[in-house]
Amino acid sequence: MTEAFAAVTYPSADGRLELYARDYPGSGPALLLMHGLSRNSADFGELAERLCGRFRVVVPDQRGRGRSQYDPDPANYTPATYCQDMSALIKRLKLERPILIGTSMGGLMAMLMAAMAPAGFRGIVLNDVGPVVDTAGLVRIASYVGKSPPVTDWESAAAYCRETQRDAFPGYDVAQWQAFARRIFREDAAGVPRLAYDPSIAAGLAGATPTATPDLWAIWPALTGLPMLVIRGALSDILSAATVQEMASRHPQLVHAEVSGVGHTPMLDEPQSVTAIEAYLRQF
Repeated sequence: MTEAFAAVTYPSADGRLELYARDYPGSGPALLLMHGLSRNSADFGELAERLCGRFRVVVPDQRGRGRSQYDPDPANYTPATYCQDMSALIKRLKLERPILIGTSMGGLMAMLMAAMAPAGFRGIVLNDVGPVVDTAGLVRIASYVGKSPPVTDWESAAAYCRETQRDAFPGYDVAQWQAFARRIFREDAAGVPRLAYDPSIAAGLAGATPTATPDLWAIWPALTGLPMLVIRGALSDILSAATVQEMASRHPQLVHAEVSGVGHTPMLDEPQSVTAIEAYLRQF
C-alpha cells in the first residue's frame, strides 16, 4: 500500500544526527505536529490523514524516537534541543508560519518555539499540557519511561500498553490496545517488538519532584497574540481543569475542549478532539 506521506530525512540542528519526519501534501497552511516524550510520529497517523490535502502536515520523530537517530549524549534530550531541531526542519522544508500542534512534551515545545518567535507561527494547539505540569503525572510517567518491559510478542506489547496506560484510557478494548502497541513499538531484527525510543530519554525525569515541574507562565504573555486551542483529557493528571481556566483568563484568543473518559493524553482521534480541531482550523 502506498503511504500517504513522503519520508523526509534531515540533519539535526547540531549536524550530528539524521532525523526523520513524515511530510503529507496539502495546499493550505502547514501544520507541524509534535509528539510526546516517549512517543513518535505514528501517534498522529489518523489525524494527519484527515487533515492533509487541506493542509500540508509535517510530523517529525524527535531525536531518539521512531526512525530518528538516537543521541549518544543523553544530555541533549531536552525540549530546548528539540526546538532547535524543529527550527532546522522548518527551514529545510520551507514551512511558512506553520500552525503548531503539540501533545504533552510537544506542546511544551510549541509554547517555547512560539514565545521565541511569535511572528513565525499562525497558531497553537496544545494537547493536554499547559504552562503548569502537575507533579502527579510526571511521577507516573517517570515510573515506566526508560524501563525495558518484558515483551516478547505483539500480545505482550499490547498487555504492557494496557498496564501502563489503562488509567488514561479506561474504555479501550482489545483492538485499541493492539493498535496502541503498534504505534509505540517497532520490531527488531528478530521480529520482537521493542519500544521505539532510546531509554536514555528518561534521564530528565529522574527523581521528578514538585520543584522539577516546569512553570511557563513567564512566557505566556508572548503567546497571547496567537489563536490557541487547548484540548484536555477529563481524567488528566498532567493538565488540571483549573490550569485551563487560568490559561483562558490570560489569553483572549484561547478556546478549549475537554475529552470525556480519557486521561493524559487524548489521541486526537476522539470525536470531541476532531470536532475541536476542525473548528479551530477553519480560521486559517
